[in-house]
Amino acid sequence: MKYNFPVTKTTHPKEKPDQTKLGFGKYFTDHMFIIEYDEGQGWHDGRIVPHEPIAIEPASCVLHYAQMMFEGMKAYKTPSGEIQLFRPDQNFERMNRTNDRMCIPHMDKDVFFDAIKQLIDVDMDWVPSEPGTALYIRPFIFGDEVSFSVLPAKHYNFIIILCPVGSYYAANDGGLATTRIYVEDEYIRAAVGGTGFAKCGGNYAGGMAASAKAMEHKCKDVLWLDAAEHKYVEEIGTSNAFFMIGDEVITAPLMGTILPGITRNSVIQLLKKWGVKVTERRLSIDEVVAASENGTLKEVFASGTAAVISPIGCLYYMGEDHKVADGNVGPVAQKLYDTLYGIQTGKVEDDMGWTVKL
Repeated sequence: MKYNFPVTKTTHPKEKPDQTKLGFGKYFTDHMFIIEYDEGQGWHDGRIVPHEPIAIEPASCVLHYAQMMFEGMKAYKTPSGEIQLFRPDQNFERMNRTNDRMCIPHMDKDVFFDAIKQLIDVDMDWVPSEPGTALYIRPFIFGDEVSFSVLPAKHYNFIIILCPVGSYYAANDGGLATTRIYVEDEYIRAAVGGTGFAKCGGNYAGGMAASAKAMEHKCKDVLWLDAAEHKYVEEIGTSNAFFMIGDEVITAPLMGTILPGITRNSVIQLLKKWGVKVTERRLSIDEVVAASENGTLKEVFASGTAAVISPIGCLYYMGEDHKVADGNVGPVAQKLYDTLYGIQTGKVEDDMGWTVKL
């Protein structure tokens, strides 16, 4: 390691939660990492401190203009008790792509990895071991310069917090289960030239109105359509979407409007390895509906760090339900979940070189 960050241990350690009732983002570990950035000085004063509220000036630019970004990744405990990460290099690269879009200074690679390793080492006893669990890692950066000028800040905080988690969808705690999804044809998530490919807070706040509509129709999440024509499928909620029509798996291309998901990339690589035809192309909702009606829509699933693989059993569009095959979890989604989660947790051999042991 290049850096050895000072540690201030908490004097009030928390009681560990029941690993079978973790939920997602409900419990946080005892410590967090903080490092600051000043223009002309770079990143400095990295340290590990107790996880606690932070003070922020009400006129800080992040509270008014949302200059911020975040990442999401997980650490897993293997059957032998080791702790490992899944493709963390991809998270680091995506972080700096988001930083470029949000006019935030690049994060140093050694700071990023050394901070994650040392923080997890301090809170090692928080890494859960029950099936379906992991330690979620949330690095984020925000500008807190006191300014009402719509300009990039000159001071930033980079913070990492940790939380033990179960399944993103509670229904999946006992294994995979399908969900019903609302096809959103009014609101949009992102447009070409916007921030759809970046992990920044504004992308998600803007989607809440659509999520509320989905819940009113008893749907779990939203399938977004493109901004220009409200015609082509893009993402499901905060996850990348895959559609298996006939023997072809189709996912939206990276055009700047969807997140370049690390799980998405892993799914594509595994499908190609297994000899499954996978295509990155624009797919219209009309084509999906037609496939549902003629019986060729075999599977729909979402992929992402939080949920890994989320199978979809029904799409609600224009006032009608459109069933995906028999409505149950499909074999491709199940195999992808078993393989990915197996590699992540060390229960399946990593012949892709994706895991990094801490």
